[in-house]
Amino acid sequence: MPVASNPPSFLDLVEAHKGIIFKVANAYCRDAENRKDLIQEIMVQLWLSFSKYDDRYAITTWMYRIALNVSISFYRKESRRGDINHPLPNQLLSLKEEEQPFDGQAAIDQLYRFIRDLKEIDRAVMLLYLEENDQQTIADILGLSVSNVSTKVGRIKQQLRKSFTQHKIDQDGR
Repeated sequence: MPVASNPPSFLDLVEAHKGIIFKVANAYCRDAENRKDLIQEIMVQLWLSFSKYDDRYAITTWMYRIALNVSISFYRKESRRGDINHPLPNQLLSLKEEEQPFDGQAAIDQLYRFIRDLKEIDRAVMLLYLEENDQQTIADILGLSVSNVSTKVGRIKQQLRKSFTQHKIDQDGR
């Protein structure tokens, strides 16, 4: 598809679907500065791949594939770098629960922290699931079977419930 020669089309596409880029980057990158780098890298790869877009697939499927592949590569590089650098624990950098007012955003933030702790493929599955993609679309984006997606979603939900329960126990037991 020779659309790369038409930059406004690319910009319109990114503007219309930038939520995909930000959600994937947020799921794979904890640090705000690194997240900016990741978003930039996703944008570069989208631009470089734009002329190769195959219109037999949904544009969002194409964007998810690129964003997830770039994010996984970025995450792996950051993980190796993290073995060398030892950042301060998150507990030292955040307020204690009793100092934070409860709102729905706190629960969403906690959910994203738990999602970041998932295996790479499980993180991608859950991110797409939370975007309300059907299992066929998730399977197409990730190259999995629909039954594998279904199994993974069930297991991940169970794991996230367990994480929330353990977090509540840890918070109550302080």
